[in-house]
Amino acid sequence: MIVEEKWPVLARHERAAEWLRVWTDLGRAPRTIDAYARGLAEFLEVCEDAGVDPDTASRADVAVFVRALTTRPGRHGANVVSIDSGAGLANATLQQRLVPVRLFFDYLIEEGVRESNPVGRGRYTPGRRFGGQQRGLVPRLTKLPWIPSEAEWLALLTAFRGESARNRLMLALAYDAALRREELCSLRTDDLDPGRRMLRVRAETTKNRLERMVPYSAPTGVLLADYLRHRATLSRARGPLLLSQSRRNTGQPVTLWTWSKVVRRVASAAGLPRFSTHTTRHLCLTDLARMGWEIHAIAAFAGHRHTDSTLKYIHLSGRDLADKLATGMQHIHAWRIEMLAGTASAGTGR
Repeated sequence: MIVEEKWPVLARHERAAEWLRVWTDLGRAPRTIDAYARGLAEFLEVCEDAGVDPDTASRADVAVFVRALTTRPGRHGANVVSIDSGAGLANATLQQRLVPVRLFFDYLIEEGVRESNPVGRGRYTPGRRFGGQQRGLVPRLTKLPWIPSEAEWLALLTAFRGESARNRLMLALAYDAALRREELCSLRTDDLDPGRRMLRVRAETTKNRLERMVPYSAPTGVLLADYLRHRATLSRARGPLLLSQSRRNTGQPVTLWTWSKVVRRVASAAGLPRFSTHTTRHLCLTDLARMGWEIHAIAAFAGHRHTDSTLKYIHLSGRDLADKLATGMQHIHAWRIEMLAGTASAGTGR
């Protein structure tokens, strides 16, 4: 397996390699397998350093692994994992590293190798005290996704004006249809319905394997027509919609990494280092909420199975909430004044 070449420690642990092969045979995405391999390999390395058999590792051994993760800097410098800590991996990264370790122990339980899983899930367990909540090893921090202000969005659009027809179309589709990076880069010519301005997002390209149809706006349709004329100079064959323009890969499908580099470069030029390929999705869903869309409609548009996932994506700015509060308070204030006036009138009549 390629992951064993990348992480040699996996080849030294037969059950770990076997567990990864099972997930691979079940058809998990290559990026998922790579993430599982990395998290499990790092755990196995910590076990080897401590002289611990990973098959029989205890909760204390897993805690040592967590401590190793929280005390080392990330590739891009230190991230705050607790107030004023200034070191360690981000909370979301810690959770990501623990997922394959927990699933590996689940596998060992199913195989009869051990009886319990030392990695807590944070799930309800009947019979436990204090409300029956089993806590995970690492508290899960839920942060609001960052979205640009109006001025910041205009700065990004200004920076994109000098980009190619393909890049401008990709930004428009990413926002207009709230597309994930993989969904965007995997679009094909037969996914388009220009007559109705609809776009098919195929199940195999989505995160949860749910196919959906989403609309795109008239301005995006203009960008699409402009790009299709340019695409004809690269290839007239039906197939991948978004093609590379580089000398080395002319006419080949655009990769995820190419789009990430484009967004990173343009966002940096606009002075928005926090802007990523996923920011357009957050912004679109938040804008739909601002326009008064029902949460279930937003979930269907985003391709979420549950509205809980949608609620994690959308958020209103403090100004939006302040405006809503002010509007609500004005209504309540007017109602109280009317009631007071009615009471005063009644008192005068006596």
